[in-house]
Amino acid sequence: MNATTSIGNLFIITAASGAGKTSLVSQLLEKDNQVRLSVSHTTRQPRPGEQNDVHYHFVTEPQFLEILSAGGFLESADVHGAKYGTSQSAVDTALQAGYDVVLEIDWQGAAQVRAIYPQVISIFILPPSVEALQERLNNRGQDSAEVIAKRLAAAREEMRHVVEFDYVTINDNFDIALQDLMAIFRATRLKSQSQLQRYTALIQKLT
Repeated sequence: MNATTSIGNLFIITAASGAGKTSLVSQLLEKDNQVRLSVSHTTRQPRPGEQNDVHYHFVTEPQFLEILSAGGFLESADVHGAKYGTSQSAVDTALQAGYDVVLEIDWQGAAQVRAIYPQVISIFILPPSVEALQERLNNRGQDSAEVIAKRLAAAREEMRHVVEFDYVTINDNFDIALQDLMAIFRATRLKSQSQLQRYTALIQKLT
């Protein structure tokens, strides 16, 4: 499977469960109309308020495995007992249309994507402390104490991979963390390679 030449930029945003990644990405999408979120396929059940084909493509395990065996996923992983996968064709289509695409995936998926898109920009969001992370997970009111303990253990393992990422931001102050994300996206678009692709006709006239 090979990555195609694209106009848009591909971003990975990774964080431990409870670090605020989903809220930050939601605000990023509202404030930057050039960004598109890749909607993942998953075998887990929808949480309250989640809509099919909006938050995730909710599929059965046989449906997921069929797509996987056909080579349809850019990356896939097992997380907390459920399967997740990113559609290769959906990502390529959005990139070719000139959009910047965000993948909300874990470190395992990030490693798979880097093998196909070496130019991918990766961002890791950290919580200000383990205590803050536990408080956020408790405040969700969705999981039992046992599940939260497992998520905290998984979070520590996830955060050990922070050194593999290009950028790191601490979500202590939400507004500052959001500005950090927006700055990374803007700076990436201003790189010469991106600008030369996006403004080929203009640059040819000017030079």
